[in-house]
Amino acid sequence: MTEALKVDGMTCGHCVRAVTKAIQARDPQAKVEVDLVAGQVRAESRLSRAELAAAVASEGYSVTV
Repeated sequence: MTEALKVDGMTCGHCVRAVTKAIQARDPQAKVEVDLVAGQVRAESRLSRAELAAAVASEGYSVTV
């Protein structure tokens, strides 16, 4: 299933890698797209929206579900 999250605080390539890595640590098969300009993360994953949000938040970002 594909989920989209609004994420505040992402500004650079490091942020993209950190968010992608956090999600893929919980679901290695996940396909993650990060849009820095829109502040959005889209993930095709087996994880629920809440699990995706928790993964992103674990990296210190503010997530709106």
